[in-house]
Amino acid sequence: MNKTPERGEIPILSIVGKSNTGKTTLIERLIPELVRRGWRVATIKHNRHGFQMDHEGKDSWRHKNAGARMTVVASPQKVALVADAPRDYTMAELRDLYVRDVDLVLAEGFKKNPHPKIEVFRPEVHSERLCGPDDHCVAVVSESPLPPAVPRFGPDDIPALCDFIERTILRGAAP
Repeated sequence: MNKTPERGEIPILSIVGKSNTGKTTLIERLIPELVRRGWRVATIKHNRHGFQMDHEGKDSWRHKNAGARMTVVASPQKVALVADAPRDYTMAELRDLYVRDVDLVLAEGFKKNPHPKIEVFRPEVHSERLCGPDDHCVAVVSESPLPPAVPRFGPDDIPALCDFIERTILRGAAP
């Protein structure tokens, strides 16, 4: 299990919503505010359609094409890993296998998971919300008023949303 030394298991907060609701934009806005407050943040993005990081002809592609199960590309500034996956890993498995030295994982995608979720909802784009009462939704980001089942934040309420994340997900731990 991947843990920070002082806090135990690294919490995962999933940002979910239907397509074109602003999930990526919300994550882009949350990260700098959380970092400004001293938190170390990692992200996991799920792409059910697959993706290509290696490109044909590049050395790392050639290594994988020759049969390597894992290839690490390293420079003085970055490290990237391309590894075979025997199946679609859960967020917790990805965290435990690959995430280190952070206080919080923000995940995008993985709509069906047991972790706390913040749903981004835009009724002008989709008429119904993604999350139901049993989907571990802890808050909604929307400009529209909603029934008060969970706290609602406006898309520009980033400081208030980060306060909420600190209280409910990070539970007052010091960064």
